[in-house]
Amino acid sequence: MNIPADENAARQLAGRVTVWGRFVRLSHWLLMLAVFAAWFTRHGFGQTHDLIGYFALAVAVCRLAWGFLDKGQARFSRFVRSPRVTISYARDVIKRSQKRYIGHNPLGGWMSMVLWSLVLLVCLSGWLYTTDRYWGVEWVETLHRYLTNGLLACVGIHVAGVIVSSIHDRENLVMSMIHGKKRAPGSDDIS
Repeated sequence: MNIPADENAARQLAGRVTVWGRFVRLSHWLLMLAVFAAWFTRHGFGQTHDLIGYFALAVAVCRLAWGFLDKGQARFSRFVRSPRVTISYARDVIKRSQKRYIGHNPLGGWMSMVLWSLVLLVCLSGWLYTTDRYWGVEWVETLHRYLTNGLLACVGIHVAGVIVSSIHDRENLVMSMIHGKKRAPGSDDIS
């Protein structure tokens, strides 16, 4: 039996809850695009690179503000968990017995904070390098480069975590960041 594509998509989304609102999804993808665009324009693109960096800074600041204002899963108090809970979750990941979270899991929550912090630091160090006082100062350029490398390494860890969680939870987390929905909570899920 052939099911029309739109009906099939509707069936796949049935039994799902909205987890990520439009703003969160849009800011996620815009920040991802800005980080990679900044990386690709790092040599010989001057002002274009600077403008992309300012854009990334604006997106990160807006998303961080939203973390205090949102009432749902994007609110920091919903997903930044204590070190004890995070370490316990990490142990469960190693044992492959971790629980499914509707929003960010404890490691994902902390990784989000690390990524946003690194974006802010990369942008601020890049801006500092453009000021009259620090233009051409080697330690500022080195700091900017090291922070950028750290950001890219954390992006890789983030992607690996998304893959591991997607496989373990049998849920495509990339798609949930596109349409905003995840499988409805079950008895073993934690908000």
